[in-house]
Amino acid sequence: MRVNGKLASLGDRADPVADSIKVDDRRVRAASGPRTYLLLNKPKGYVTTVSDPEGRDTVLQLLPGRLRRTVKPVGRLDVQTEGLLLLTDDGDLARLVTHPSTGCPKEYLVKVSGEPTPAQLEKLRRGVFLDGERTRPCDIDRVSGTPRREGQEGNTWLRVTLREGRSRQLRRMFAAVGHPVSKLRRVAIGPVRDETLSPGASRLLSAAEVAALKRLGKPQ
Repeated sequence: MRVNGKLASLGDRADPVADSIKVDDRRVRAASGPRTYLLLNKPKGYVTTVSDPEGRDTVLQLLPGRLRRTVKPVGRLDVQTEGLLLLTDDGDLARLVTHPSTGCPKEYLVKVSGEPTPAQLEKLRRGVFLDGERTRPCDIDRVSGTPRREGQEGNTWLRVTLREGRSRQLRRMFAAVGHPVSKLRRVAIGPVRDETLSPGASRLLSAAEVAALKRLGKPQ
């Protein structure tokens, strides 16, 4: 038996929804049934976990009670980051969204201190080294309508699209060029976005949104 590609040992635990379980190279799947796909607009101050040993509020507390027992967050947003988060009981879809091989784009609005120079932004677009490994190329554009400022005074809003998801990646990237992040909000996960969803609110994904997510990583 292998769990997520690793040989299992006696006493190991696995979730048939969230983990890849194979016996004699055949995938073991959870009992079939309707899956749940939720989009949540996460406010600041909530941790993106099922439970927290420090007793902090988790994103599951924002959901109706019956859903808290069935879905799990897909990926993470740090406690101070706002924005869109998927929750589901479909482990295969969760892997499509989070696995580096699919390169699922996640779009963010980022407020940074001062104004990064064109050279600094180009450096970030090409990739910078974090923990000894270069980040993947990303897209960075100034948010239209925001004024330009001279020097380091004031703040700048940028739109950034990442195709990977390292811990606190955007905060660390901008800190590396001397322009720390003061506000961060995720506004799209692959093809899914919703500008009308209020902070703390959630909704079911449409069938079209689910189908679009399931096409991630497939030839277009």
